[in-house]
Amino acid sequence: MAVSSGEGKTAGQHDPAQRQSARERAGEQGLLFDERPASLPADVGYRGPTACSAAGITYRQLDYWARTQLVEPSVRAAQGSGSQRLYSFRDILVLKVVKRLLDTGVSLQQIRTAVQHLRERGVNDLAQITLMSDGVSVYECTSADEVIDLLEGGQGVFGIALGGVWREVEGSLAELPGERAEPADRDSMEEHPGDELARRRKARKTG
Repeated sequence: MAVSSGEGKTAGQHDPAQRQSARERAGEQGLLFDERPASLPADVGYRGPTACSAAGITYRQLDYWARTQLVEPSVRAAQGSGSQRLYSFRDILVLKVVKRLLDTGVSLQQIRTAVQHLRERGVNDLAQITLMSDGVSVYECTSADEVIDLLEGGQGVFGIALGGVWREVEGSLAELPGERAEPADRDSMEEHPGDELARRRKARKTG
């Protein structure tokens, strides 16, 4: 089953006490984030070892996911011997989400569908999403009520609030080296269909 909205996954009237319990569970798990994180510079890239450190993955995982096009570096791809991949902030955010989904037993096929879905969204939109999963399907929730409905209905065994992951990655990268993208790299970023910040930057150039 593809990633789908959490809206409407449960129906009917619910016990107020049960709903309150679901709300408390969501709060304890950090699944509800109302504050939008600050945007980071869109023209900063991070090398593979830095991306691994911030996402909590091994270099072997990073390399395999890039070669199988699960999560590719959007700032600069590897081009021959000695070239360095550069990952954007969003790339590293998605890498960390992939790691968490794998750790909780979600299939690679479901993860690939989820990544494709997230890739189609703008950077800032990601911070307002909570991914819920029962270990088989992955649901996208964009409101507190959708998260609570899934928890109350028993469909959301675990959740990942991307706003929380955003803050974790942001904190990790604050202590790690990044580098400004070269002009050719910036052009490549602007061609990325899901990069909202790149689209804004291109609009400023042409406007």
